[in-house]
Amino acid sequence: MALLKCPECKHDVSDKAAACPHCGYPMNSPTSTKPRIRNGKPTKLPNGFGTVYKLSGKRSKPFRAVKTDKWIFDTTTGKSKQIRYTIGYYATREEAMIALADYNENPYDIKTDSITFSEVYEKWNKNYFPTLSSPSSIRTITAAYAYCNGLYNMRMRDIKVSHLEGTITNADVGDSTKGRIKSLFNMMYKYAVAHDIVEKDYAQVMFANGNPIKRDRAKDPLPFTQDEIESLWNNLKIPFTDMVLIGVYSGWRPQELSILKVADIDLENGTMKGGLKTDAGKNRIVPIHPVIKPLIENRMKEAIAMQSEYLFNDVNGQQGAHMTYDKYRNRFKKVMNRLKFDHRPHETRHTFITKAKACNVDEYILKLIVGHAIEDITEKVYTHRTMEQLRKEIEKITK
Repeated sequence: MALLKCPECKHDVSDKAAACPHCGYPMNSPTSTKPRIRNGKPTKLPNGFGTVYKLSGKRSKPFRAVKTDKWIFDTTTGKSKQIRYTIGYYATREEAMIALADYNENPYDIKTDSITFSEVYEKWNKNYFPTLSSPSSIRTITAAYAYCNGLYNMRMRDIKVSHLEGTITNADVGDSTKGRIKSLFNMMYKYAVAHDIVEKDYAQVMFANGNPIKRDRAKDPLPFTQDEIESLWNNLKIPFTDMVLIGVYSGWRPQELSILKVADIDLENGTMKGGLKTDAGKNRIVPIHPVIKPLIENRMKEAIAMQSEYLFNDVNGQQGAHMTYDKYRNRFKKVMNRLKFDHRPHETRHTFITKAKACNVDEYILKLIVGHAIEDITEKVYTHRTMEQLRKEIEKITK
C-alpha cells in the first residue's frame, strides 16, 4: 500500500481508497468522472475529459484547463486537428484539475465570452419562432434583423448602447420598422441576460436622452370619422376598400383580419372565427355585422373561385395570392392615399371599439368580441354569453 496526496485537501490517502476520507474527493473510483491520481499527479485522463497543461514563462496562473470542442481536417497537412476551448487558468495543477472535473460534472456554456450577435439571434429564435402563430410574424422579425447587419459579427459583450442606437437611427426605413428593430433588441437582450451572455440589458436604456422613433400616432390613434366611413362605402371600387370596412365593423386586429380562412366563415349562422396574440384573443367567434355581410360573401366567392383557403386574396400578389399583414398594410396605405386619409391599419380596430362604446355595447361582450381579457371573476367564470347576445350587441353599431 502506498500513500497519495489528496489534490483537494493535501492529506495522505491510501492508494486503495476510492475517495479521500477527509474531504470526499474521488481518488481511484473507476466510475468517477474525476481523473485517477498517482503520486500526486493524474494518470491518463478518461476520453473526452479534457486536459491540463502548464504554460511557459513566469505566470501567476500557469496551468490551463482545456476541453476539445471539435476536430477539423487540415488540408495542408492532411491530418485532423482538434479545436479546443479554455475552461480557465489556475495557480496549481490541482486547482486546474478540480475546475476541469467540476466542469465535466456541471457543464456550462463556456463560449458566452465570444458569442456574437448573430449567434445569439439564432439561439434565441430557435425557441421563440415556434411560439408564433403565423409565418408573417416570423417575417416581421427577420425583416427587422436584416437591418442589423453591422452587428452580426460583433461579440455580444462588445456591443454598447451607441451601436444599438446607431443601427436604428441609420436604418433607411420608416418608424414602424425602426420600432420592430427596437422590439427585436428588447427580446434578444432579455435572452442574453437570462443566459449570462451579457450583464446589462442595454436595450432598456437606449435613447435615454430622447427616442427618435416617432410614436405619437401609436400612442394616440385616430378613429375614422363618420364622413370618412361614408367615403369608404362610396369608393368600394378601390381595391381592398372592402377589407378596410370589414375591419371597421368587426374589430379584428389587422393581422387577424388578413389571415381569416374561408372555412372559419359561417354565413348561415353569421359568424367569423379567428384571432391571435393572447389567450383571450385566440379562436374567438365574432358575429358578422349585417352591413358587411355582402362584402364577405363577395370575398368568399372570389376565394372559392381561386381555390384559396383564405378569405382575402390578391390576384396580383408576387409571393402568392393569399393576403399577409405586410401585404395588407401596403394595400391599406394605397386606399388611404387614394382617399387622402391619414390612418394606419390598426385604427380600424380603434374605430370599431369607439363606435361600440358610443352605442353603449355591453362592456364584457365587447371584450369577448375584440379579444380583451376579462378580469371580473363573476363575468369570466360564471357568466355564459350566447351568440345571440353577441349579435344583438354588435348590431347596436349603426352604419
